[in-house]
Amino acid sequence: MRIATWNVNSIRSRIDRVAAWLERSDVDVLAIQETKARDDQFPFDRFRELGYEITQHGLNQWNGVAIASRVGLDDVQVGFDGMPGWGDPVAPEARALGALCGGVRVWSLYVPNGRSLDDPHLQYKLEWLDALARAGRGWLADDPTAQVALLGDWNIAPTDADVWSVEYFENRTHTSPAERAAFEAVVDAGYADVVRPHTSEPGTFTYWDYTQLRFAKRQGMRIDFALCSPALADLVVGAAIDRQERKGKGASDHAPVVFEID
Repeated sequence: MRIATWNVNSIRSRIDRVAAWLERSDVDVLAIQETKARDDQFPFDRFRELGYEITQHGLNQWNGVAIASRVGLDDVQVGFDGMPGWGDPVAPEARALGALCGGVRVWSLYVPNGRSLDDPHLQYKLEWLDALARAGRGWLADDPTAQVALLGDWNIAPTDADVWSVEYFENRTHTSPAERAAFEAVVDAGYADVVRPHTSEPGTFTYWDYTQLRFAKRQGMRIDFALCSPALADLVVGAAIDRQERKGKGASDHAPVVFEID
């Protein structure tokens, strides 16, 4: 089974590219982030035409997560227990969606962007990740053999090798000690990065800003990850980052991340 995650940066703008990629990638399950669409705006029919069941959670033109599967789509869950909210009044955002796909509990996650080191959104991000770590630890305590995949845009580069310039990101979000510690707490809860062992060469990124020709200059970040429970990680036989999909007109600023289980 081939499982992927992709921040598409607006499903309505990218649906043709997403559909074409699904047709040639032979992916069984795709976790999608930043759909930027309400349910009444989401192109459900395009996925169904390709043989995928699809569920999405979107509240407005921001955020939004979805899961497409051709191996079953059951027990859909919007948000995880303890997930904090944002806004006035405070309410959960469309950032987490889970479903059972072919025996694997797949989560599509769009972790909040910290914005800046002195922005309240950074504290929200850290609290959100802390809640995810607690929830993830609980899932494995309940069932150590559970196959769980935490997929998505984490808005964190967990090591210096995950950014094009350590100096550029000094005193910025995504690389701060607090954010990296929050990412590591999810790993410590029992979830392993199953893509890195297969894509460990320097300069392997998943995101390139649209500005200043970052992609052409290879000035990217690695912020999209697949963290898997032990029972699932043991089944992974390969992984890749489809950098080619970042090329061309109308591309998302993120590349799809794919792994395969036997």
